[in-house]
Amino acid sequence: MAVKERVGVVVSNKMEKTVVVAVENRSSHIKYGKIVVRTKRYKVHDEKNQCKEGDRVRITETRPLSKTKHWEVAEILK
Repeated sequence: MAVKERVGVVVSNKMEKTVVVAVENRSSHIKYGKIVVRTKRYKVHDEKNQCKEGDRVRITETRPLSKTKHWEVAEILK
């Protein structure tokens, strides 16, 4: 089974051991062909509280850690 990974930008780090990561999905509109940008926000586990707002991070899916948190930070890219 393949591990799900996403790359996104940290938009909030106000919680303890949790950051909110916005992941952009750029796709072409089926009928009109225009590039459409859709953004999804994930709550991500950050054990050491080392992510700051604006950091680019890679996240991986994990077991449910809370009601809304199913992802964890794999690495900080920038």
